[in-house]
Amino acid sequence: MSAWRQALVDHDMAVTLIESGAWLTIAGDEMALSRLPRGRWIGGTIPYFMGQEGGQTSRTELFVTVLDQFAGHEPHVALHDVDSLSRICVEAPDNGFSLLILPAFSAVHSAYAQHAPAYEDMYLKPVVGWVAGVHLDDMGQRRAKVVDGTTGRLYEDQAVVLHVPLPDSLVADVRIVNLFQQGAGPTIRFDQDGFDVADCLIDGVRTPLASYLHERGHDTRLPLVADCNGAAVNVSFRWVDPQRGRVAFYGPVFSGVDYRLAQPFAGRYDEAFAQAGADLPEAQFSCNCILNYLYGELEGRRTGEAIGPMTFGEVAYQLLNQTMVQLTLSLR
Repeated sequence: MSAWRQALVDHDMAVTLIESGAWLTIAGDEMALSRLPRGRWIGGTIPYFMGQEGGQTSRTELFVTVLDQFAGHEPHVALHDVDSLSRICVEAPDNGFSLLILPAFSAVHSAYAQHAPAYEDMYLKPVVGWVAGVHLDDMGQRRAKVVDGTTGRLYEDQAVVLHVPLPDSLVADVRIVNLFQQGAGPTIRFDQDGFDVADCLIDGVRTPLASYLHERGHDTRLPLVADCNGAAVNVSFRWVDPQRGRVAFYGPVFSGVDYRLAQPFAGRYDEAFAQAGADLPEAQFSCNCILNYLYGELEGRRTGEAIGPMTFGEVAYQLLNQTMVQLTLSLR
């Protein structure tokens, strides 16, 4: 059953969909988003997509997801700063889902990454979404933004969320496709939570992480992986600087968690994603990581039937990296 329609479209088609009065989520470059009329939509900046014809980079096209099943009352938009972010699940419908977009490298991005697992009602109500970004050529020059389409305003310091109630006959399921598993190497632990570190404990021995990675020639396309109750959770490397003795990540590491470097997988990225997602039901929402797009050289290639924005982070309840996240609707 397909409750949503998704596609990479041109500006005119996006305008037509907005003017139809449908509830939408839209991903696109900032200039493309800023040209859209007000309406019942939320959005975030990103120019990278897995479209109908494969991976594509575009500053003019937009990826649009149409929501056409909800019950009782309509979806509603909320904005959250750092102080109110923890209320996302409290405000969510009892039966439905919440679609969240966070601007990359903002205070709300950091707060959600580090604290979402402890938010009230988290994991009791489905939350999916993604981290908005910018074209890699614009890094350091432009900032990621989210859009409240009902007002047309863009924000670089707030998160936008669309709460979608569902009829009692439907249930939303959040699914994660992760190509990585823990390797057989030593256990890596950290003293504190954060996005960048100096030292760590490697099999209990305090070690400068940057030097350790450099000396063993680690391929930083392979993330750290934690085993969280049987689920593999990646923490992707942003940069490693042995001279400064620092390592930065795209998501936070947490103290008290056992990490290992990922085991390489065999074959091509696009084939691996297609195989991993082959048995999943048709998704109503899907997003994939920009690192998978880059490292897997997915430009012009398909990842099975899954399409959606290629993002600076994925949300499946908590913040994830180097994964594909999908939301499906099914009958109870």
